[in-house]
Amino acid sequence: MTLRVDITVERWPLREPFEIARAVMHDLPLIGITLTDRYGYAGRAEAAGVDYDGETPATMSAQIDAVAAQLHDDLRGVDLLRLLPAGGARNALDCALWDLRAKQSGIPAWASAGLPEPKAVITAFTLGLGSPEDVRRRARAARGLPLIKLKVDAHRHLELLRVVREELPDARIVVDANQAWTVSLLDDLMPDLFAAGVELIEQPLPRGADEALSLLQSPIPLCADESVTDRASLPALQCSYQAVNIKLDKCGGLTEALALVGEARARGFHIMVGNMCGTSLGMAPAFLVAQAARWADLDGPLLQVADRTHAMTFSQGVVQPPHPALWG
Repeated sequence: MTLRVDITVERWPLREPFEIARAVMHDLPLIGITLTDRYGYAGRAEAAGVDYDGETPATMSAQIDAVAAQLHDDLRGVDLLRLLPAGGARNALDCALWDLRAKQSGIPAWASAGLPEPKAVITAFTLGLGSPEDVRRRARAARGLPLIKLKVDAHRHLELLRVVREELPDARIVVDANQAWTVSLLDDLMPDLFAAGVELIEQPLPRGADEALSLLQSPIPLCADESVTDRASLPALQCSYQAVNIKLDKCGGLTEALALVGEARARGFHIMVGNMCGTSLGMAPAFLVAQAARWADLDGPLLQVADRTHAMTFSQGVVQPPHPALWG
């Protein structure tokens, strides 16, 4: 029998415009998916897709429609790796399949994956780009949170960092350039970044230019984001980065993400888990990856006006495991 696939296109308004180096978001378009078996058991998931690769709800829906007839009752996550490329469509199907198997068996997804029972994790809270006044206001609202991720670009960087450090003197800080810097700019900024206590720099250079980082002696770990997708992308990054940011939308689901964690660790990378924004339904499977991560960035729901029923619980920068009624 073939699993029934239902796809919805949704838009989730953000609390305020969210700006990064390449774009400004006002709301989040995503797809929701439900896989239902012949007995009525249903698994749910969502995907925002990879916007900089041209993914949209329409393209992801079309990819899923194209393989719908091959989604049989005995489908496994490894089968999806052959059916679809890495990306949002495979992520939605894979995570819905994990949820479906949990609902069918009564065995939590973490147990089926061979993982220990998940524990609460510290998540970063992201401060989007803006004027120094805007960033100061957001930083003040984030007082007490232990881990901050600051978005920067080629022109707005140290001034914003100083504002955040003034307002949050005890916070750990990650800086994310979203491909906006050059090697020379990174080299120029490095002393100030180090002095301000920045503990990780995400994707300073455009993807494809990563090799230039291999000659840089950075006192701060560098983390690949846009440059890392699935396991196949790791070998080219080994001389340039010390960490990789694993996102389910990029790698194509939890099945590949767990395999990616294992291979990245074997190659000596530190692990970060991130998100392309989304609701608690998108963060729930990523939460399992976060159990192995040095840095977790699962704050998507905190940037939105609303969230799912049975939403994940965030308090003082700590996110709790998802409720089984939400996912897994």
